[in-house]
Amino acid sequence: MTSPSGDTGLLAPGWAGSAAAAATGDHAYLRALLDAEAALTRAQAALGLAPAAAATAVTEAAGGAFDAVSLAGRARTGGNPVIPLVTDLTKAVGETYGRYVHRGATSQDIVDTATMLVASRTLGLVLADLGRTERALARLAAEHRDTAMPGRTLTQHAVPTTFGLKAAGWRSLMLDARDRVKAVRESLPAQLGGAAGTLAAFGAYGASDPAGLPEAYAWELGLRAPDLPWHTLRTPIGDLAACLAFTAGALGKVAVDVLTLSRTEIAEVVEGSGGGSSAMPHKSNPVRSTLIASAARRAPQLAATLYGAMAAEDERPAGAWHAEWEPLRDLLRLVGGAARDAAELAEGLRVRPGIMREHLDLTNGFIVSERLSAELAPVLGRTRARELLTRLAAEGRPLAEAPELADADLDPTHYTGSAGALTDRALERR
Repeated sequence: MTSPSGDTGLLAPGWAGSAAAAATGDHAYLRALLDAEAALTRAQAALGLAPAAAATAVTEAAGGAFDAVSLAGRARTGGNPVIPLVTDLTKAVGETYGRYVHRGATSQDIVDTATMLVASRTLGLVLADLGRTERALARLAAEHRDTAMPGRTLTQHAVPTTFGLKAAGWRSLMLDARDRVKAVRESLPAQLGGAAGTLAAFGAYGASDPAGLPEAYAWELGLRAPDLPWHTLRTPIGDLAACLAFTAGALGKVAVDVLTLSRTEIAEVVEGSGGGSSAMPHKSNPVRSTLIASAARRAPQLAATLYGAMAAEDERPAGAWHAEWEPLRDLLRLVGGAARDAAELAEGLRVRPGIMREHLDLTNGFIVSERLSAELAPVLGRTRARELLTRLAAEGRPLAEAPELADADLDPTHYTGSAGALTDRALERR
């Protein structure tokens, strides 16, 4: 049994079963193509270029069932699914008003507009899950504002930090992604230019001001009115590539941190609902983080394909436009699935402050060597202070046993700097 998206996602657990999968599947894309065709007739009717009855007839016919499998097969003849879809929709509308289907438009007008509809609908789902994620991370940051843990640089313990600051940083990335996704979603334009982007056919069909038609068309669809036809001016696709790749990377940062911190030998955090192993019953794998990290690794290459397609020749291109369809849908699916998984990850993440505190002592006090160096420099001189700490480190004994440091504060929880204040500042952002 296939999924509503038209793809089971058997090898894509990162997006399988997600709302984004349904919003980007073949049936959703077909629905968007039909919505675009119906809106075109309604826009022309609103400007007196078609009878109101034609708009009603096309809209009603577009709400019917169409065979996606058949359309896909017949799309090979003309290189896109709009050509056979217009044939089927015209037949469904009937002889009286069939001539108003697709009138004046070109196939790219419909595919580009449908793509903007699919993107807008999917980005709405992404925004909702980013909101869930940032709210969960805000709670974690506030709860663990002063939970000290080792700060790690180049994989090694550096100086103490707090889990609150780490979670606040994750949340900041979610808000950055939200802002970019929201701005791009609000900017997505309809596409309408006709055969070569001049709107000439609409004038031939009686429009006194064809340049006004794209605005009416965009209004029907809830999209932005384009300043110009953008058949080979692919800013909207470039903007989508950028915000989606950034969002995948932002989600990926959270995921790879959790993957590191949930290793058996670290275990400072645990996913709330880990996955099992087919061979090792004792394992509880960080599956949500794994799937998010997978998406983050794929997204940049998909975005690169979209950027490469921006070099589109002439007034309508051969190949460049067609190259966008699959990678853009893959990006929307990946990011939609990763955002879903990130919300579940953040809401279920379990933090282990006790283990974090234990790990602060793994370096036998040297995690505060930066502070000791600063405090000893005025007494011993900078060079001698560094030599002392270097010698003690080489000896491998705990700093607490060094007589030279008998009066020093070696508690790592007392050296988290401005982590608390920085966390508070980060949580003020809305």
